[in-house]
Amino acid sequence: SFFDQFASPYLLGIPLILLSLLFPALLIPTPDNRWITNRLSTLQLWFLNSITKQLMIPLNKNGHKWALILTSLMILLLTINLLGLLPYTFTPTTQLSMNLALAIPLWLATLLTGLRNQPSISLGHLLPEGTPTPLIPALILIETTSLIIRPLALGVRLTANLTAGHLLIQLISTAAAVLLPIMPAVSLLTALILLLLTILEVAVAMIQAYVFVLLLSLYLQENI
Repeated sequence: SFFDQFASPYLLGIPLILLSLLFPALLIPTPDNRWITNRLSTLQLWFLNSITKQLMIPLNKNGHKWALILTSLMILLLTINLLGLLPYTFTPTTQLSMNLALAIPLWLATLLTGLRNQPSISLGHLLPEGTPTPLIPALILIETTSLIIRPLALGVRLTANLTAGHLLIQLISTAAAVLLPIMPAVSLLTALILLLLTILEVAVAMIQAYVFVLLLSLYLQENI
């Protein structure tokens, strides 16, 4: 089945999803007394600095407390998404349960931060200024629904994009393998399409990780 690739692999009855979540940590360089040890650590430090700067620019000083968790989440999602494109691997972010487990607590934390620090402004987002009186109940209901659906949209967006990409890659690669003995020219053309799709999926894996964290930072910006 094409959907078997989205089932967590098991070894001796133990799910290996935790192992696949811990694997990206192996890519982090070991601590050293020097700031810069080699080109890889220099590149990683530059990359982390760029991500943190990009996420923190829209936020005020109170939001800078979230720099560590948002940057760590970005690196986690980015490495998991990219490693999942390698052959014989499993992508944990294709699981809706994992994505919602990341989205709901962080979204709730931004919401509770706003309700604690500026309750009137946070509640004021539920009703745009200048709304006609008859429309007030309907608009409050619509805005509340859109607020509650945010974490679901975060999780579903990440899951759907990665799942669709993996399914397309598997379908096209299967077609290329089947057509090779029958129509080699068509098979080569299909393989070329597969190469272009793989490049696209690398971009999607990076963009979706960035969008997930960027939207969380925008939700935080509304509440601080």
